[in-house]
Amino acid sequence: MSTDKEVLIREFLKALHEENAAIFAGAGLSAASGYVNWKGLLKEVAEELHLDIEKETDLISLAQYFYNKNGRQRLSQLVIDNFSAQAQINENHRILAKLPIDTYWTTNYDRLIERSLTEAGKNPDVKIKQTDFALLKPRRDAIVYKMHGDIERADETVLIKDEYETFHEKNQLFAMGLKGDLISKTFLFIGYSFEDPDLEYILSRIRVLMGQDGRTHYCFFRKVSRNDYCHLPQEEGDEMFRYNSVKQELKCADLERYHIKPVLVDEYEDITEILDTIYQRYIRSNILISGSAAEYAQFDSDEKVAQMFIHQLSHEIVKADFKIASGFGLGVGSAVINGSLDFVYSTNKRKISDYLILRPFPQFATNGMDLKDLWDKYRRDLISDVGCAVFLFGNKDDNGQVVDADGVRKEFDIAVSKGVKVIPIGATGYVSKALWEEVIADFNKYYFDFPALKPDFEFIGDAKNDHQEIIRRVIKIIRVLRAGR
Repeated sequence: MSTDKEVLIREFLKALHEENAAIFAGAGLSAASGYVNWKGLLKEVAEELHLDIEKETDLISLAQYFYNKNGRQRLSQLVIDNFSAQAQINENHRILAKLPIDTYWTTNYDRLIERSLTEAGKNPDVKIKQTDFALLKPRRDAIVYKMHGDIERADETVLIKDEYETFHEKNQLFAMGLKGDLISKTFLFIGYSFEDPDLEYILSRIRVLMGQDGRTHYCFFRKVSRNDYCHLPQEEGDEMFRYNSVKQELKCADLERYHIKPVLVDEYEDITEILDTIYQRYIRSNILISGSAAEYAQFDSDEKVAQMFIHQLSHEIVKADFKIASGFGLGVGSAVINGSLDFVYSTNKRKISDYLILRPFPQFATNGMDLKDLWDKYRRDLISDVGCAVFLFGNKDDNGQVVDADGVRKEFDIAVSKGVKVIPIGATGYVSKALWEEVIADFNKYYFDFPALKPDFEFIGDAKNDHQEIIRRVIKIIRVLRAGR
């Protein structure tokens, strides 16, 4: 992956962890769902004006020309005709909705962002006009600012030159809100062409106010390709490719004035790959500790030594700035909590929810579900929120007999099926030992992308090895997995 893409991933991840990441979505985000872009929307307009949409670059003026001749009603009807159909949410929407982003700005009229957030179990607060700013949706998870309007209010959408020119007078709260977010948050612009004069004005005001101290933002552009002009004669295609390549280079350099760093992709599908990488690396900061223990003999004959190992492992995971998720397994869960709290209380950090997710398993069936089915659903929900899973021990008492804990095995299988990176600490014995043997026996299956980690995995499988060094190797593994390299 190129350096500029790695920088984007690293910096946006940092913004996510600091809870100041934001999205600015243009028509390109919805294009993969089947909605038209501006050229598609105004194609009919251009034809009626006896113009060629492919030759037009000032589409705002094109809409104004049509308005001057025909009035607003037909333009509003075009918006309704092109954006009323229920398009499917695309993969980019899904990934963004799963990330902890609470601020979305968009010039799109459609409702795909709101729908994707709702499907992800979030509660979006949508702002379409200025009066919406005074209304606060209870328990909202994200705010969606639709600065150019909404499909359900097609006659109020920002579309023609007149409306762009008066935007800052009629929509001062949008302009002020966007200025504030651009100053305080890290934006990722997706599917946006930077042709709108209202945003250019806002960016220029911030540039004047902040000078060289402005926050850095990022955007995607598809790199101009010679294949884009294969339909043209050779000489004309070569000239168009050269011309548009130079123009794109100049545009990218100009955006740097506003502290916006363009990232060029070969195909639009590359954006999905980058977003997925961001999501995978983000979620790998959440570590499931799976395990249960009625005894610890295969690891150490002294119960207190084994519990201190769990305590110290949890302490070091949290200290390394990871969040632990635990189902509060018998003989393991208490030590996980103690180790995590030991770090939290040794610092000035008191927000325990930033470091620990506790999800004790239900003990009786509800809603007509069998308890085993309920536990399976519970496990899947818990594992959906993590990117790595550490497995410890794995035994239980069954009428006075210590047997393997089938729940630990189930959590391992679910984790693998969801693409979660599995880290069985074989040194602790029992089910975890068996899982470790499976990983080592077919290491390429589980870690084809991290072959250099195999010596560390081999080390954490031997109970004779130093306990502190086992912990250090586990921390190394999860750090490498989060960094992606």
